[in-house]
Amino acid sequence: MDIHLPKESPFKTIISFHKLIESLEEIALSNVDYRANYAKALLKQIETIPEFRTGIQDFSIIKNNEALIKNLLADLFPTALTNNEIKAVTIPFQNVSFNYTDRFKKILRNAGDEFYMEIRDFDDHQFYINNCCLILGVYYKQRIDFNKPFFYDIPDEEGVEKHYRILYNADFMEIIPNENSIDLTQDEINLLIDNYNDIDLWKEKFPPGSWTLKGFGIVSLFDATIESAISNLKSNLLKPDSKTVATDEIVTNIFRSIFKVPDLRVGFIVYNPEEEKFLRPLKFDHQLQSFLLTSDQEIDCKNAFFGCSFENLLDNKELFVISDVKKFIEESSNKKLGEHLLKQGIQSCVFAPVIKDDHLLGVVELVSSTVRDLNSINATKLELVLPYLTDTIDRYNTDMQHQIASIIQREYTTIHPSVYWKFKKESQNYFQNTNQTKDYIFKEIVFKNVYPLYGQIDIKGSSEHRNETVKRDLKNQLTALLKIFESQDPNTNLVLLEQRKFELESFRDELDAPLKADTEQYIQRYIEEEIHPLLKNTKETQKSEKLERLYFESLDEKSGLFYQERKKFDNAMSIINKRLATVLDKKQVEAQEIYPHYYERFKTDGVEHNLYIGASIAPTKPFDIMYLHNLRLWQLQTLCEMELEHHQLKESLPYELDVTSLILVFSAPLSIRFRMDEKRFDVDGTYNARYEVVKKRIDKSNIKGTNERITEKEKITIVYSQNSEEAEYLKYIKYLQHKKILEPSIEQFEVEDLQGVSGLRAIRVKVINNNANPVKQKITYQDLLDELN
Repeated sequence: MDIHLPKESPFKTIISFHKLIESLEEIALSNVDYRANYAKALLKQIETIPEFRTGIQDFSIIKNNEALIKNLLADLFPTALTNNEIKAVTIPFQNVSFNYTDRFKKILRNAGDEFYMEIRDFDDHQFYINNCCLILGVYYKQRIDFNKPFFYDIPDEEGVEKHYRILYNADFMEIIPNENSIDLTQDEINLLIDNYNDIDLWKEKFPPGSWTLKGFGIVSLFDATIESAISNLKSNLLKPDSKTVATDEIVTNIFRSIFKVPDLRVGFIVYNPEEEKFLRPLKFDHQLQSFLLTSDQEIDCKNAFFGCSFENLLDNKELFVISDVKKFIEESSNKKLGEHLLKQGIQSCVFAPVIKDDHLLGVVELVSSTVRDLNSINATKLELVLPYLTDTIDRYNTDMQHQIASIIQREYTTIHPSVYWKFKKESQNYFQNTNQTKDYIFKEIVFKNVYPLYGQIDIKGSSEHRNETVKRDLKNQLTALLKIFESQDPNTNLVLLEQRKFELESFRDELDAPLKADTEQYIQRYIEEEIHPLLKNTKETQKSEKLERLYFESLDEKSGLFYQERKKFDNAMSIINKRLATVLDKKQVEAQEIYPHYYERFKTDGVEHNLYIGASIAPTKPFDIMYLHNLRLWQLQTLCEMELEHHQLKESLPYELDVTSLILVFSAPLSIRFRMDEKRFDVDGTYNARYEVVKKRIDKSNIKGTNERITEKEKITIVYSQNSEEAEYLKYIKYLQHKKILEPSIEQFEVEDLQGVSGLRAIRVKVINNNANPVKQKITYQDLLDELN
């Protein structure tokens, strides 16, 4: 029996079997003789111990009547399952337990005499409030979901920590208010629900010992070691703060739980594809080690140290497993690697490539000092954890790239000419003060009372188009493989060939449905692991040999897949973006003549731009609102020209990709601040953040009351909120209609409410794309590719 009572609880706990006894009394009156006789016999023994019914507060009664309690609970603890179930009588959340199943006893025995069973991450504060929540749920009938998963962490006989999920059954318990309990109103209950962390409030409403918890509960455990360990690994590896990345001890213990190897150790190295080197990142020197690079900070992948042992890992991205290092030294030509491992006491090991988007990011190292503790069978468990390791190393690489970009920005960044003067002035102040004081604090670069202009021209349905190209490439590859199989010698591996043909046809049919997230990777793995080896080991006819040669020549070097359609799509996207950005940049030179203003452009699935104009940007030049109106008209005309440019490109591209254009009108002046951490300007102030919210969400919004997007191909959508803005843009539209740039018809509608933003309206008008517009000399797709490259 294990008893560790809490210091303070809203409950006065009384262990009682009264509900079970009442059930036995009903059975004793039944017509089933053997059940009735059994119940009567038990009830007769129980009569001598009235505390079983009235309530036990002296726990010695339980200890002295273990055999009787076991018989009493026999229906709930079947003997046939005692070696399978992990089960005991308990009081929920309290460390009071007895009547263990044999399997539970064995687990506790292996944990050692000094082991004390505690719920993970469950302190006195949580204990008290969870018991109060139990009262709210059971007695006050409140719908409160307060049951998060609970775990016991229990070491096995080898010291490997195992994790058990806790499930409670409280069917045999009841909650009774005592004389000093407080009858709560709904308002008081609501106050408690809104203040989970206010322990004093909970104790005020539920004083210690003010309720009685009478009866008993049943705790059932199930082994969730792998699931819990993976969850812990995910939590530790994916922490956003690099300084809190899991330490070597934490990660090692997690892997030991997963692999059940007591002396398992973990390390990793990063792969640098540009230089084809393995690196041991300094960033993790004191957190995760490496067993391949113990002294060197980096090593060439072609180094004799690795020999040919890592060829499969590098080329085919396959696991490299050594279950017996001494045997590896005897049988392998690469003794240097084996001896390097043996010097560290490593007798078995697994080196697993970490891959993302078919690119090698690094290698995870698992090592053990015991022969065959790590082998090709248990190495398959890495499939459970590699996704999280992949994200971690990818995040490290991304973080490294961001830091490199930040250094480049810090040292080499180009400031837009319109605001260069202010950066220069602040830099001069810094330079002039550095000799006097080392504590100079840079002043923030802020431009107040500037007017924003935002516009974008976006490639419509780019994600759907991209998925379609993936499907076409996969279908083409599967079709090419089927043609090879059909041309094979019919007397070779006939049954296996027919099976593979069936599987390839099934995959091809599957691609008629919407593309799933893992379809591409699954088919790729299947082709690489099942089809390519088969092609190399079958007899070839003259026709199949030619088809095979053409097939392998068609594979992309990096992905190992057909990539023709995707390449065309990527090229088409790049061509459109480059052409549209070129138009915008050229027109920007003219716009700066209107009045100096800040300009920035971004390429995404299309081209976005931000403009800011105001007196604070060009203080030496008088500012008039007329310049803002001029810039707005310029922006509308420029988007029209970008639409025309795209229209003229469409016929030359392998994919007919449509674009949608949008302008966001915002008449209130705002402030922009240069963010030193991001090296870019951003809107400043809480009120002005509304503008940024609209910018990020407006292009995906719908016309109010419909499912129709506010943007439409070959049309420009102008979003605004004020009547004066509407009148202004209708004048511009009328002028451009007069110039035969915009069509006569105009659509006006309300925009659906965005989060925190309502009352937006929009004008939509189509750009004229016909022979009335000047047509440039026809350009071919090859010309466009040459221009792109």
